[in-house]
Amino acid sequence: MKYGRILRAVCETPWAITAERMADIVDVLAFQASGGKLSAEEIRAYVGDDIKGERGVRSAGGGVAVLPLRGVIAHRIEEVSDISGPGGTSTEGFSRRFREAMNNDEISSIVIDVDSPGGAVSGVQELGDEIRQARGDKPIIAVANSLAASAAYWLAAQADELVVTPSGEVGSIGVFAAHQNMQKALEAVGVEVTMISAGQYKTEGNPYEPLSDEAAAYMQSRVDAYYDAFINAVAAGRGIESSRVREDFGQGRVVGAQDAVRVGMADSVETLDQVVARMRRAPTGNTTGRQAHALRRYEIAFK
Repeated sequence: MKYGRILRAVCETPWAITAERMADIVDVLAFQASGGKLSAEEIRAYVGDDIKGERGVRSAGGGVAVLPLRGVIAHRIEEVSDISGPGGTSTEGFSRRFREAMNNDEISSIVIDVDSPGGAVSGVQELGDEIRQARGDKPIIAVANSLAASAAYWLAAQADELVVTPSGEVGSIGVFAAHQNMQKALEAVGVEVTMISAGQYKTEGNPYEPLSDEAAAYMQSRVDAYYDAFINAVAAGRGIESSRVREDFGQGRVVGAQDAVRVGMADSVETLDQVVARMRRAPTGNTTGRQAHALRRYEIAFK
């Protein structure tokens, strides 16, 4: 019953994550909901080795702090522990570490090390806003190392500068939710479920009957609202029109490094080590994050 409830919650939640990773998560939950057992190591092996878990701020020397943004993203870390093993990143925890780095006078610049397929939309908009509003105090550079997809790209796009590694990918801009109809499976084992409720829409979208047109329209409206917020956040972070994000930023696909720079989804192609070395050499003084970003764009244009 535990994993059945989790599976339903996962399906009903709007997600900004790659479809492939979502399929892996649903497979793991469905297996466990049917009585199967997987260890944390088996879940990690199935879902992917990119699940590194929450880690603290790492000093890279020269006043540069590196903040990891890894694995499946959720508002609170316990929300992903059963579906991605002991790992992933919570927006709540990342926000706390980000604030610590911003308030630390010994840190002159922040590098966000991103390797994530995205995650649930809860908490992402708030964290993205916080990152974007912090620009101007210290340079903030996000590095897709090597994947910043969906919710992870939403967050990375809010930095002063977005870098992608040579073999990296960014994008997967989109939101989806799912509905599971378990009616036939229950009929096959002789189970009939009767829903007793109060409130017109209280049992709307339940997994024991087909999704009604009205329920589907409501789910679509929620997905559309989150998608609009995603598009507008990326546009604000990248300093462009929302229409350009809709039309040119992959339309739900991930985009390779060179193409991402060409269309404006990222600013440059560099490794994490190259970015850290560059930030160590960068003048601190009174240079703000926005000024550093403008100088970097100038360097990219004329190098």
